Amino acid sequence: MNFAQWAPFYRARFFMWFNRHEAAISGLTEALAANPRFGRAAANLGYAHAMLGRDELAARYFEQATELEPGNASTWFDLGFVHDRQGRKEEAIAAFGRAVALRPALDRAWFGMGLAHAALGRHDRAAEALERAAQLQPMNPHAWYSLGMAYFTLGETQKLKEAHAHLDRFDPKMALRLAKDAQLEEAASFSSPR
Repeated sequence: MNFAQWAPFYRARFFMWFNRHEAAISGLTEALAANPRFGRAAANLGYAHAMLGRDELAARYFEQATELEPGNASTWFDLGFVHDRQGRKEEAIAAFGRAVALRPALDRAWFGMGLAHAALGRHDRAAEALERAAQLQPMNPHAWYSLGMAYFTLGETQKLKEAHAHLDRFDPKMALRLAKDAQLEEAASFSSPR
C-alpha cells in the first residue's frame, strides 16, 4: 500500500464529508502528486473544484480522471455535468453518452443528456433521453416535467397528456406547472395542488 498516496486521500475525503473543499483540495493534490496515475484522487479534485464553482479546473481534473479510469461511469457523468454548466453542450452530451454506455441505468446521465439536447433545440433526441430517465426514475418529477415539455415542443399532444397524467399521480404541483407551461388547458383544469 502506498501510504504517501492513501493517507492524504483519506484525510481529504474526511474534509469533503464536512464540505471543507479547500482543505480537501490540499490533501487530494498531495495524493495525486504521490501517484500521478491515481484516478480517484483526480476525480475527487474535480468534484471539490466543482463544489467551489471552479468549473474550468473541475473539468480538467475530471478529464484527467477519465483518462486514468475510462471505465468509471460516475466520472464521465461528472465531466458531463461540469461541461453542461459551462455551456459546452456538445461535450456534455458526449460525456453523458459515455456514462450511459458504461452504465445504462445511470438515470441522471440520461436526464442531463436530455436537457443538453433540448438546449440545442434537438427535442426529438431530448425526448428519447428523457424517456429513458423517466423509465429509470418513474417518480422523478423533473424528468417527467422535462419530458412533457419536449413532447410539447414536438407537438406530441397525446404523449404530453400521458406524461402530465403520470406526473399528476405523484406531484400535482409539478403537473400543474407542466399544464400551464405546455398550454395544456384541459389538464390544467384537472390538476390542482393537493
